[in-house]
Amino acid sequence: MGFFLEMGSRKDPMEQEDNVLDELLRDIAGLLHEYPKALERHAATIHTSGKDPDLAEKLLKAADTMRDSGNLYITWAKHFAALAKGNTDASSDEDETDDFGI
Repeated sequence: MGFFLEMGSRKDPMEQEDNVLDELLRDIAGLLHEYPKALERHAATIHTSGKDPDLAEKLLKAADTMRDSGNLYITWAKHFAALAKGNTDASSDEDETDDFGI
């Protein structure tokens, strides 16, 4: 009888993987959202100290680039997560630039 109770409490391995993909997607999105902010903070620190204005400007441009490219990566990651869930029409018309403050 214990076998049947144990079997009923197990999750479907496919569902578990879907959950892992969703969790990783959230983690990736969060990191890609925070990374440009960290670059901007670092650029502000450099600018305030007056040490290297060229480096500060490069870091600000890098933050913009990471913000733009982050949107592309997240769009593809969402596409592949949808495919993994069996959604064969995983294309999306959603504008995800709001995810990154673009």
